[in-house]
Amino acid sequence: MTDLLDTLPYARFLGLQSRLTGDDLIVVMPFADHLVGNPMLPALHGGSTAALLEMTAVAQVALRYPRLQLPRPINVTVAYLRSGRPVDVQARARINKAGRRVAHVLAEAWQGDESQPIASLTAHFLLDEEDNL
Repeated sequence: MTDLLDTLPYARFLGLQSRLTGDDLIVVMPFADHLVGNPMLPALHGGSTAALLEMTAVAQVALRYPRLQLPRPINVTVAYLRSGRPVDVQARARINKAGRRVAHVLAEAWQGDESQPIASLTAHFLLDEEDNL
């Protein structure tokens, strides 16, 4: 999955790193000053948090279905549950349901305590095979 994230320019900008723990893919966004959206708090920018969640979901689908092209988002909804502190963020996604053409994916991001997510994502992705291009 590191190879996949390395091919995405915005993932490189965010410094995303991935690791597999069993079947679970965890994506980490290390804290960097350019990720701060509100310097008064300071709090992470919502766009970087949303991008982390979406790329985690894409990576999870790509890991589960390696013969498919990169999954394309149909719709993405992000819920911001609390301010992201200026520390590393971790995210995990799970495929809730996948059919022949569409996958429904849920993802959560947290800092420190996984039971206290800072944001969650619900998305549908189009699943296309490589030779359907």
